[in-house]
Amino acid sequence: MSFHLERRLDPAELVEQLRREAREGLSAKPKWMRSRWVWDGRGSELYGRIMELPQYYLPRAEREILTARAEEIDALVRPRRVVELGPGSSVKTPLLLDGLASLERYVAVDVSEEALEAAGRRLASRYPDLEIVGVVGDFETDLPAPEERTLVVSLGSTIGGLDPDDRAALLTRVAEVLGDDGALLLGLDLLKPVGRIVAAYTDEEGLSEALISNLLPVLNQKLGADFEPERFRGEAAWSEERGRMEMFVRSLEAQTVTLRDLGLTVEFDEGETLRTEISTKFTREGAQAELAAAGLRLEAWWTDEAGDFALCLAKLAQSA
Repeated sequence: MSFHLERRLDPAELVEQLRREAREGLSAKPKWMRSRWVWDGRGSELYGRIMELPQYYLPRAEREILTARAEEIDALVRPRRVVELGPGSSVKTPLLLDGLASLERYVAVDVSEEALEAAGRRLASRYPDLEIVGVVGDFETDLPAPEERTLVVSLGSTIGGLDPDDRAALLTRVAEVLGDDGALLLGLDLLKPVGRIVAAYTDEEGLSEALISNLLPVLNQKLGADFEPERFRGEAAWSEERGRMEMFVRSLEAQTVTLRDLGLTVEFDEGETLRTEISTKFTREGAQAELAAAGLRLEAWWTDEAGDFALCLAKLAQSA
């Protein structure tokens, strides 16, 4: 069993990133933070429960595609190395790895050392002949060096949680890693009737609202803030203009919040919002255009039977 960790981002550096963004985002109009900050241990636990909800179609749709297409993906790339971006607990990863006959090394890049440790040891036990590497880092910046026959993987529509500029920057960095014989496997939540999209972000148990609001206890713990979550309400709304779900907490009254570690005081008007997450929905044409702008060409496109989700495979345009 072969598993080891590489640390490219220590906890202090991660907190410093959070400090910079909190100062910028909480001082902005409207207030915002990036999606990544809701994903602590509690956030991951909440999402695990959300994945089991009947209206949350995404994990079932992606599993359907991976189960059916893993061997076809292998035939198109024959990867020796897989680099997975933000895999969290890596629950769907074996559906892909089982179909890759020539694989020698699996590299997971995630900010959560705890998740990497647990997933890495579980995968190493399942694949004793495979080198398993966990990289504690920011997958937007801490991509490994180029290596032949690399398959970069981003499942779960993780890329949909990035703003357009950040998506473009990530795709450009991925293109630099691939080389002429590599590929990118990208999971994308597809545009569909808005009612079905919105339903996936609401539930009677309040799990979705709790995940949306999870930024507040994270800021309390990491930056000495004094948010009182009960004075905010988590909400999700569809933005037709941006083609995405936008999740935010709404202040239920006029209030003042202090972030002690930043020496920052933030005023909230009654009804004012703080955006905590986004989730972009894609079309094939839109995804193809974003890939092309990063120097990548769409090689293959697979959807589940219902057409809710897609896996697409892209390679360097100049390797055609």
